[in-house]
Amino acid sequence: MISCTQRLLDLLAAYGIDTVFGIPGVHTIELYRGLDASPLRHVTPRHEQGAGFMADGYARASGKPAACFIITGPGMTNIATAMGQALADSIPMLVISSVNHRDTLGRGQGRLHELPDQQRTLSGVSVFSHTLHSAEALPEIIARAFAVFRSARPGPVHIEIPLDVMTQPVADTPIRIPALYPPAAPGEALDRAAAWLGEARRPLVLLGGGCVDAPDAARALVERLDAPAMTTINAKGVLGLDHPLNLGATASLPAARQLAAEADVVLALGTELGETDYDLVFDDGLRFEGRLIRVDIDPQQLARNQPADLAMLADVGSVMAGLLERLPSQIDRGGAAQVRDTRTALALRDAEDVAPYAVFLDTLRQALPEATIVGDSTGPVYAGNFLVDMPAPRRWFNAATGYGTLGYGLPAAIGAALATPERPVVAVVGDGGLMFTLSELATASDAGLPLAVVIWNNDGYGEIRRYMDMHEVTRLGVDLPAPDFATLAGAFRCRSVRVACPAELSDALAGSQAARVPTLIEVNADHWPVAT
Repeated sequence: MISCTQRLLDLLAAYGIDTVFGIPGVHTIELYRGLDASPLRHVTPRHEQGAGFMADGYARASGKPAACFIITGPGMTNIATAMGQALADSIPMLVISSVNHRDTLGRGQGRLHELPDQQRTLSGVSVFSHTLHSAEALPEIIARAFAVFRSARPGPVHIEIPLDVMTQPVADTPIRIPALYPPAAPGEALDRAAAWLGEARRPLVLLGGGCVDAPDAARALVERLDAPAMTTINAKGVLGLDHPLNLGATASLPAARQLAAEADVVLALGTELGETDYDLVFDDGLRFEGRLIRVDIDPQQLARNQPADLAMLADVGSVMAGLLERLPSQIDRGGAAQVRDTRTALALRDAEDVAPYAVFLDTLRQALPEATIVGDSTGPVYAGNFLVDMPAPRRWFNAATGYGTLGYGLPAAIGAALATPERPVVAVVGDGGLMFTLSELATASDAGLPLAVVIWNNDGYGEIRRYMDMHEVTRLGVDLPAPDFATLAGAFRCRSVRVACPAELSDALAGSQAARVPTLIEVNADHWPVAT
């Protein structure tokens, strides 16, 4: 017999979890009994929200979930924001928390860290939230979590373990890991979709985050159809660099919307067709006049936002493979010419809200072309969502989609750096957003990460200033003098450098990779050159 918590550590390792983000507390010390002797790596953030964002960045960069060990009550309300971001973007995350003794739950006795109903509080930011009432049920609940991660639309799963259950004995039986296969579309649906696409004169493909694990199939399908393709932000890089059929994440813009309206068949793969990818101008102006084929792992997504003419509940990779088997040889539909004409009409590098960041983004990509770039909600990231192309998926992600929380960039970049130590990682943050999770510089420093943290410093909340000016609202609460980041970097045992031009930024980025600590690279937004 072993304890429930020892069984938990064994199960996590058996399912392939290798990293746990957590802050030990009086209610979680049993989770730490034996953790030092397990194969799991433990990382201590400075705030539970940071733990959640790190697990999020870890999963986006690697494709594998991480776990979080979180205390009862305030620990869970702290991590709720990070869970909300992960839920919005379909990111797997296993959150293990403590909760008070079973016989005290819901009694309102004022016990330490007590919530009226912690499980129900967290259920709104989870795929599911479960209270473990018996140690014997633990393998079943962990299996449910990984069934979600591996064969359904992923997201955070929360399992809370009462203090008296943590120490319960349970039999040390062999761990059985089921082979999980996601759903596949029936042949009849694939036949119909292939027929529609084969007959189409102006097809359009929409690639969402559900495509990131099948980039080769996505490329082959787009090329076979000779169809323009738009990606969501989370699918950036699926088609690789400079693909002639790739329009990137431009679906919110007039010329791209015109192309969508003119398409006679639209194939939407693994995308919710949501506002932050398709309606960033917030006018509900995206229209499909032709037939819409939707493929998603979540049945409810198939009925949201845009009505489909043909909907397939299936793994996107298997559908792409099935369509490639059924489609005829490539038909010349002039897809590349459509993309060129649309890009000319878009004139992205001349757009008023994009052009000021073009030189900055070019420098970033040229200095570290293989880097993973993790962004917060800040001007250069918004512009980069339109402008930046990546060589592979999982190299560009940020909090500008879905939940849209500030403070994401730094801790998510730490998670990405821990997940992919072979690849440079750059966090692009605003001075305002960085202050939300500034304490996580200590975590990055402790881990000895050669992380480049590029701060776009405009003394406050620049994007909100712009919105206030646009809507003729008097500025209030947005002009916030930034702290002395160089002094703060020293206090956190990090390097720092201020840059004023592309050459200095390029040198600073290159130099960051030779360091064994994070490097804060501060850019004064008011003096950054708009043109080379």
